Amino acid sequence: MILPAPPFQPLFRSFFMAGFECSTHRNRRRKRLDMIAATHHDMLAHEDYRQLAEHGIRTARDGVRWHLVETSPGHYDWSSVLPMIRAAERAGTQVIWDICHYGWPDDLDVFAPEFVDRFARYAAAFARLHVEETGRPPFVCPVNEISFLAYAGGDMERCNPHAAGRGMDLKRNLVRAAIAGTHAVRAAAPGTRVAAIDPVIHIVPRHDGETEEVRLHTQSQWQAWDMLAGREEPGLGGSEDVLDVVGINYYWNNQWLHHGEPLSIFDAARFRPFRHLIADAAARYPGRDLFIAETSIEGWPRAAWLRHVTEEALAAVEQGVRLHGICLYPVISHIGWDEDRYCPNGLFELHPKHGRREVHAPLAEELARLQALLREKAALCRVSAAE
Repeated sequence: MILPAPPFQPLFRSFFMAGFECSTHRNRRRKRLDMIAATHHDMLAHEDYRQLAEHGIRTARDGVRWHLVETSPGHYDWSSVLPMIRAAERAGTQVIWDICHYGWPDDLDVFAPEFVDRFARYAAAFARLHVEETGRPPFVCPVNEISFLAYAGGDMERCNPHAAGRGMDLKRNLVRAAIAGTHAVRAAAPGTRVAAIDPVIHIVPRHDGETEEVRLHTQSQWQAWDMLAGREEPGLGGSEDVLDVVGINYYWNNQWLHHGEPLSIFDAARFRPFRHLIADAAARYPGRDLFIAETSIEGWPRAAWLRHVTEEALAAVEQGVRLHGICLYPVISHIGWDEDRYCPNGLFELHPKHGRREVHAPLAEELARLQALLREKAALCRVSAAE
């Protein structure tokens, strides 16, 4: 039996966390998304946080919707986020706030220097608001998934800014914004913790001729984190102290055959155990606190997937990784970004009944089983330490 005894102070109020889908980008059709509104989380924030607590989840990822907040340059309307901050406070829920989750005001050019300056001012204003409301500095993710957004929006035209061949330009300016935002929130609210969140991946070449291309693609997963830390392109302004908490996103399709299908976890010859991907991140960024910031799968395998990810996470903790938690993301099933398809991937289903979410029972039961296991192991560790 693995007996994790982390030699570090936990970052979060619960090991299992929940993530509210909060994307606000413009999709392929240039339609503005607002996933907080689409899932009714804006109207049910307090009920959602309380329902999470019923499942032992006291920490959540949530979002500040920049396009709603900054109504004109430098003018902030906090009416969309204040009820959520207050709801979290009433429910006793710790929140990691995404300040920019794919979307920004329509008058901004994401490639321009002005984007960086505007973002920093907005981030600082949010930090001050959080202190005024709670008496505490916030926990934030300045720019969510820099690498994925640079790829999807800068190279593949899947979302804003709907560009092709400009992925590196976009990545650099998003990094500049994240660095400026990090400095801004720390100046406005000393003690703010800052998460940098991106996916970890593993790609397998189909033949020897693809080996170098695959190696470079795989290595690119570290690029945004390395830029933030000042290890790559230091002229962007990065430094080791900018990279604070590392958030790892990992889904069922984060390992795949090059130009092919996702790898099965049962493909022992080609699939890398998730614990090794976690360990890779920990080794590359030693001394950092880590957490699994997003993980899920659609449909009936939800419970089995959480079991698999948790077992791998605990194995990494046993190997000495400072891994603080696992975020079920998204916690509410939702309609897809680009099509009206229901995505059944949450602990809660989309449509509330009498103000409460319908619970996906198999996932809830597995979550409870894993929480009981963690409590048992923690108790055994305390007994062992006392001896």
